[in-house]
Amino acid sequence: MRQLFRYIFLAHPAAINETYLQHLLSAGGFAVRLLLAGCVCCVHAVVPCLFTLTASDMLQRLHEDMVTQRAKKLGQDDVYPSSSPAPR
Repeated sequence: MRQLFRYIFLAHPAAINETYLQHLLSAGGFAVRLLLAGCVCCVHAVVPCLFTLTASDMLQRLHEDMVTQRAKKLGQDDVYPSSSPAPR
């Protein structure tokens, strides 16, 4: 049972040098930002002259925070290590 608990809640945060709480706050922050970007896209879909670049700017900043900064935090020079393919 402990192994399962550890796998479900602690393995991934530990793999990226975060505690469970740090990971919860970080992933939760990304989720809120993604929801906000989705709302901006919905408004833009209805009224095309509004938020013409906002969602794409938000997603670029999110990518910077999520991928590039995390790679720096983990001490990786390459954002997409050769052992794993770049996300599509």
